[in-house]
Amino acid sequence: YTIIFLSNIHLFWGEKEIIQGLWNLRDSFKVSGNMLVALTNQGAILPIELAHDFLVLDEPLPTLEVLEGVVKNTFEYAKLDAPSKEIMEQATGALIGLPYFPAEQSTAMCLNIANDNGKITGTLDIEGLWERKRQAINATQGLSITTGKEKLDEIGGLETVKTFLLRLLNGNDSPRCIIFSDEIEKTFAGTGTDTSGVKTELTGSMLQWTTKLDMAGVLGIGVPGAGKTQIMKAIAAEMGILFITFDLAGMRGSLVGQSGAALRAAQAIIEAVSGGRILWVATCNSIDALPPELQARFKDGTFFFDAPTIEERISIWNIHRKAFNIPETDALPIDKGWTGREIRECCSKAYRLKMNLSEASQYIVPVTVSNAGIIDNLRRQSSGKYLSASHAGIYRYEEEVKPFTGHVLNVEQGRKMRES
Repeated sequence: YTIIFLSNIHLFWGEKEIIQGLWNLRDSFKVSGNMLVALTNQGAILPIELAHDFLVLDEPLPTLEVLEGVVKNTFEYAKLDAPSKEIMEQATGALIGLPYFPAEQSTAMCLNIANDNGKITGTLDIEGLWERKRQAINATQGLSITTGKEKLDEIGGLETVKTFLLRLLNGNDSPRCIIFSDEIEKTFAGTGTDTSGVKTELTGSMLQWTTKLDMAGVLGIGVPGAGKTQIMKAIAAEMGILFITFDLAGMRGSLVGQSGAALRAAQAIIEAVSGGRILWVATCNSIDALPPELQARFKDGTFFFDAPTIEERISIWNIHRKAFNIPETDALPIDKGWTGREIRECCSKAYRLKMNLSEASQYIVPVTVSNAGIIDNLRRQSSGKYLSASHAGIYRYEEEVKPFTGHVLNVEQGRKMRES
């Protein structure tokens, strides 16, 4: 009897000759008692012509128990005492999500057997393990770990969404990982209408995945520069949990089946590092292009981020004055309709160009002016539908009513014109 192993067969089975050759072996191997074992990468899918002729066995990523064995064996091979419970928990927490061999290799390379004086220490570099894990995740198509330096106390306003996210991440069965999709409407635009069908397939896979895990989800929609992305990163940094950018567009491949394989591989890694407890957060500047069934997956809330109020702008000015060493005696410019991003940019320009805030403001065009029509429509569409990021309850848009400034012939005519 013969067993043949074909490694990385997925690199070749797209060719019709390979597919036919594998299919031809089926009956002859059955009669002779031989076996063909095809080894593929995670997420690969058999060609439809072979789908019913192979038994598919999926090797899951190592569990915490398996990783404990990896760490213990590594210490044992180095003839060191077993690590403490605390070190074991830190090590397995850093290794979870890696395949078996990279986990074993990382542990061995991060184990410091002796110091500079030759004394046996047996210390494990936990930060080194995390760095190797970050490298492994970053090497996964469409995934990248973001280690932001944002802090919550450096973000003015948005108190409602801050409080909600902190309670969500501190609650029962709290998420262990945040996956982040920026400007999600661009990623999923064209679902159901793309001629290749790839985007529709990926959307369907995402919908199934979020349902299977009963995934928590929060969507931020609103004015560009109002702090949607910044606050998501700051929350992750504040809580000390993984913040993984999930770029679905980056998973699309040129070959048939390549995109789906990349998505499934990314999903498997995220499930492993989080234990299936994931919070999907996304930002959106226009919700029209987002399929309704996808909107519904953000079941924990859709928050509308409007330009900051007067009180919020004062708080934001104070934060950035301090960051850029702007003296308190420097008077604030007229900032009606400005976002936090524009306030920061004004302070940055004042610092870099050695001018006061009023002078720097002459080089700022707020997005609420440059895209007034688009933002006004977005506010109208969102009013009464989504939660407010700044105050408790539902977002309500109160359109500013401009006073009549035309020529009034008499009091009665003026009254009628104001009423109209």
